[in-house]
Amino acid sequence: MIGSFLNAVIYRVPRKINIAYPRSHCTSCKKLIYWYENIPILSYIFLRGKCSKCKTPYSVQYPIIEAFVGAVSVLLMPENFDSMGVMYFFLYFSIFCALLCHFIIDIKHQILPDSINIYLALVFLCVSILKYSPTYYISGAAIGFLFPYLVTLAFYYLKGQQGLGGGDIKLFAALGIILGPVGIINNIFLSCFFGAIFSLIMMSIGKMSRESKLAFGPFIIIVASFQIFLPALFRQFSSLWSI
Repeated sequence: MIGSFLNAVIYRVPRKINIAYPRSHCTSCKKLIYWYENIPILSYIFLRGKCSKCKTPYSVQYPIIEAFVGAVSVLLMPENFDSMGVMYFFLYFSIFCALLCHFIIDIKHQILPDSINIYLALVFLCVSILKYSPTYYISGAAIGFLFPYLVTLAFYYLKGQQGLGGGDIKLFAALGIILGPVGIINNIFLSCFFGAIFSLIMMSIGKMSRESKLAFGPFIIIVASFQIFLPALFRQFSSLWSI
């Protein structure tokens, strides 16, 4: 059900449509989707992936997101179901959901909406207040904002072109709250590294040119996901990049 809601967020937020109203409907013929046509995964199978009225195909993204979010929710389940365990589950599951929306929206529209960045910053702050000192998350947020902003500003004055988008800079600032100063620096350098490698590969096979715009948010989010959800694995990898 959460995955179904995230599909609505992914579709509506970049189009500036209210996420609660109007009711779900076919984007082609505008037919309202009845409750029994909106059951996660099952309705897609029952309808054979098409609108029951106009037969326009629905994107396979819908059941994939629903199944993926359900699987991740199970993987994030705490070992101890005490109050702290349940609280951390909801916080980290919420982070995952917001990052997933960011990931897909940036690929499709090349934007990272302010509303999701603000939401992430607030959840990150809740986690950091519970786990870290004020110096940790304040310095992390400051570095996450100032370093990319100053580099982008310098690039603009030297080249006359915009480097990072405002959404990317805000996402770095939000991530700095939970990753801290060292973690956000690692994220900035690794996401830039992987973004550059991806661009070079795509240009070498003729899928991109130097003038092509690249959705950079997914690279930030992939690195951040390892840092947040698989910290032990990330530490092993980052030993090669230690600061």
